[in-house]
Amino acid sequence: MKHLKSLLFAAVLFIGATSFSSAQSSVAHINKQELIKSMPAYAQAQAEIEKLGKTYEAQIQSSIKELDTKLKQYNAEAESKTEEENMKRMQEVEGIKQSLGEFQQQAQKDLQEKEFNLLKPIVAKADNAIKAVAKAQGIKYVVDAAMLIVADGKDLMADVKKQLGM
Repeated sequence: MKHLKSLLFAAVLFIGATSFSSAQSSVAHINKQELIKSMPAYAQAQAEIEKLGKTYEAQIQSSIKELDTKLKQYNAEAESKTEEENMKRMQEVEGIKQSLGEFQQQAQKDLQEKEFNLLKPIVAKADNAIKAVAKAQGIKYVVDAAMLIVADGKDLMADVKKQLGM
């Protein structure tokens, strides 16, 4: 009886260890952000976003210079103008400041939208490559390595880059 219990206990341990080791082999990891940043399309998208950002920045700086020039002119002429004219000029300046602030907000929104639209297909391509490699290797779960504390499992980075032709 004691021998049967020992045999049964050993069988349970063996089955548990076998299922645990097979579960480990069906889990892999990849640093998805690193993969995306290494893709050529990502560099092109970043260059396009940077170019658009510089265009907006130049427009904003030009508007700020114009506003500054107008303010200096209005301040220099303030004493020779009536109070009513000075009030109109101050309202004009406040309107320009408000328009500039709205333009800055719209530019930021446009940049974020452009970035999203450019990166969406790149992320989808990376996801599809990760899924294809995982399926080909019989991997059931792929975890983002950027969130892992310990990553002793299979790293798919090289295989996914190969899948993407990089």
